[in-house]
Amino acid sequence: MQLLKGKKALITGGTSGIGKAIAIYFAIHGADVAIIGTSKEKAESAIKEIKEARFSPSQEVLFLQANVADYQIIEKSLNELLAKWETVDVLVNNAGITRDALLMKMSPKDWQDVIDVNLSSAFNTCKALLRPMMKARKGKIINISSVIGLTGNAGQVNYAASKSGIIGFTKSLAKEVAKRGINVNCIAPGYIKTPMTEELSDKVKEQVILNIPMGRIGMPADIAEAAVFLASNMSDYITGQIITVDGGMVM
Repeated sequence: MQLLKGKKALITGGTSGIGKAIAIYFAIHGADVAIIGTSKEKAESAIKEIKEARFSPSQEVLFLQANVADYQIIEKSLNELLAKWETVDVLVNNAGITRDALLMKMSPKDWQDVIDVNLSSAFNTCKALLRPMMKARKGKIINISSVIGLTGNAGQVNYAASKSGIIGFTKSLAKEVAKRGINVNCIAPGYIKTPMTEELSDKVKEQVILNIPMGRIGMPADIAEAAVFLASNMSDYITGQIITVDGGMVM
């Protein structure tokens, strides 16, 4: 079933992990897909996988090389995309990094880098795309937070702050644009198997699994399927919500 047939979707951080999975699932469901990332090498591999997964060879798959934390660069890149596409039907703010350390040892740069990439990037993309969405009186914005944004975590004050900020951003923007036919929702993943979490030791992973009622670490596809639902017409009466996809970690 092509749940996203005819839709044009943009995914930040779309060259690997959760972002790439979302791009692939969007393509499977018929969407034209553009991904934003900083690595051409990762992008080439991701583009190949997305093209192989798409429902039809007529679907466009594009890569925008840009730093999502830089407003001027994002504005320029997205204006170029809009000149080609006219509008973006679905925006997924997925770009994210970690710079873990206890607060006493955290540098101001590690704090700011995480806030800029994880939180300010959502402002940058939404600011650039909101006007055409409002003109079209439709649009789906999906922000990727984290269960850490709900619970906090020692050694991750920067990451937790950024992901909590995404939740507040989502709820506030949802209230601003609901009457314009734009839905703004948030997915809060639990521990998902990505390059970021693969850096954890086996001992830490075992401890994590003990705290997951479903008894397993999630897969990027688990998040991608939730994103397809929120991007589709099935979620037209849902806005301002945080959907936790975490195997029951946070109830």
